[in-house]
Amino acid sequence: MQFGVPDAMAFIARSESRPAGCLAFDQFDDNTVELHRFFVDTSFRGLGIGRELMGAALADIEKGPARTVLIHTTFYMSNAIAVYEAFGFRPCAPFRETPAHVRHTDVFLSRSITPA
Repeated sequence: MQFGVPDAMAFIARSESRPAGCLAFDQFDDNTVELHRFFVDTSFRGLGIGRELMGAALADIEKGPARTVLIHTTFYMSNAIAVYEAFGFRPCAPFRETPAHVRHTDVFLSRSITPA
């Protein structure tokens, strides 16, 4: 993801002025965006920050033309996957090639956006 490209957005969560987490997205194609850089600092996990970031990002995405949201992650990120699933993301076909030596760890998820 390149934050300088049009239609890219990054959300930063703060707690008492300290950075606590982030989530970004950019345009994948005309009707699709892809989430990137979902992270909550370990000292802030379990406080709902990840869910707040996801809610804010999806609310922003819903204002635009995208009808699908994609995520590429790894099965090691089980806490993040739980958040994705709680927001309606489900497994989908791979939407990019990954190196063969890590392909067994890939998790591809997608979620539809309902027009407002």
